[in-house]
Amino acid sequence: MSAVIIQVKTSLPEHVHSQSEVTAALVPRLAPTDGTRAVLERLHSNSKIEQRHFVLPISEYTDIDSFTRANTLFAQHALSLVEDCTRRALDETGLNADEVDHLFFTTVTGVGAPALDVLLAARMGFRSDLKRIPSFGLGCAGGAAGIARVADYLLGNPKAVALVVSVELCSLTIQWEDRSMANYVGTGIFGDGAAAVVMVGGQHPKAMNGISVKGSRSTLYSDTESLIGWKVGGSGLSLMLEAGVPEMIIENFAAEVDVLLGQQGLSRNDIDVWIAHPGGPKILEAFASSLDLADSDLSASWDVMARAGNMSSAAVLHVLSDLSEQPSATIGLLFAVGPGVSLELVLLEWT
Repeated sequence: MSAVIIQVKTSLPEHVHSQSEVTAALVPRLAPTDGTRAVLERLHSNSKIEQRHFVLPISEYTDIDSFTRANTLFAQHALSLVEDCTRRALDETGLNADEVDHLFFTTVTGVGAPALDVLLAARMGFRSDLKRIPSFGLGCAGGAAGIARVADYLLGNPKAVALVVSVELCSLTIQWEDRSMANYVGTGIFGDGAAAVVMVGGQHPKAMNGISVKGSRSTLYSDTESLIGWKVGGSGLSLMLEAGVPEMIIENFAAEVDVLLGQQGLSRNDIDVWIAHPGGPKILEAFASSLDLADSDLSASWDVMARAGNMSSAAVLHVLSDLSEQPSATIGLLFAVGPGVSLELVLLEWT
């Protein structure tokens, strides 16, 4: 029997800033010349993002002068944010913390050993024999990959309870001395957020109602390592983002979708709900172009992006949360692209 998603909850930081407020706050230090200011303002205004949530007031980001400072802030703020959505997700299902058997934790915006999932386990009161997978490096694909990997685990443990938990504080990765196009784009689209997904195996009593994981597909494209990711250096995590990513999606994405659907005896016409990672306007446009989708097919992803930006691994889980109430027999496809370049697809059916 398939693994089943029985709850999705999200959290956003309290500080909300309009796109124009963010741009105005960044210009004096990040784009001090007329030329760089024009580039930054153009990129931000074309992002189709209305607002974003940050863990700090926008005025305090200029005080982040080192990776040490940024990572310390991550440790201070990420735990409470991810605890909030995890606790609410479990409460909504009626499950207790000591019933959780497996935890997949993903982030790409802060590092630590032990990883943050250990601190979350202590806060939540998870059992000492909890099976943990702390993930770093999947980037924007982390939320989708987490659902797929946990579904695999639950096939072999059909009575188990598992969590997929994501927290991303993208705002803390700002690089003040980086005048690259990638950094300017990143400051215009990325936001902070967290999400928690509760999943159970097919033989668990709560598996009767929810979103069944019918299959998944992972693809890693060779010779694309430099297209998306981090450059890790003395100042911390600096964004790598090349212009070729949308073109790669347009050329390859539809074929990957068709392979997964074909394995289940389905075609694109059978998909009722498209759950796309809101990675930015060009990414969403590339997904739609590859699959020949109408604008309305990805409206939930555009909505999340407009009100919260690209929250890396948590973003597609926010879209899933918005679309979680569907009639029985609805078929959906959840997908995200991340460093590698890697693609993660998850086929879903509402029960």
